[in-house]
Amino acid sequence: MTIVGKLWKNLAKEKTVEFNKKIILSIFLIFACFLIDRIFKIYILNFFIQNDFQEIYINSFLNFIMIWNKGIAFGMLESDDLSYSIISIIIFIVIVFICYLIFKADKKIEIICYSVIVGGAIGNFADRIYYKAVPDFIDLHYKDFHWFTFNIADIFITIGVLLLLIFDMIKFKSEDNA
Repeated sequence: MTIVGKLWKNLAKEKTVEFNKKIILSIFLIFACFLIDRIFKIYILNFFIQNDFQEIYINSFLNFIMIWNKGIAFGMLESDDLSYSIISIIIFIVIVFICYLIFKADKKIEIICYSVIVGGAIGNFADRIYYKAVPDFIDLHYKDFHWFTFNIADIFITIGVLLLLIFDMIKFKSEDNA
């Protein structure tokens, strides 16, 4: 085998190992986010059902309240059955596209961010399929001002998006200074 052939073979092995590590990391994060979301949702749903609660006071800025979200993020675009189905299909396509971005990503931080977003999105998508709505239960508020009610999957999605934005701003700023 020529030197070029040996180098090409070693490079292919390194790329395969790198790709496998990327996939393992991504699958682990997606599954972990999905599992954490499921555990919280099942626990909260069962607690509300078994105790016949409408609202649980935690402290002066946090309550748990069960809201069934038939729209998209933060209850926007709540809709009829046809629109709900169309929105669900669009959400599925977005999840598949973000999975594609995971495969295309070169940087570990991007893989992590995309994986956390997908894990949260799959959690909410599973609810859309199973319950025909997403259970939101975290009610942050200050006095009479209440933020949108959300769930753990929404937290994962938000963290992933914010980290991507911060990463891109840092990358953009370092490219400007170069």
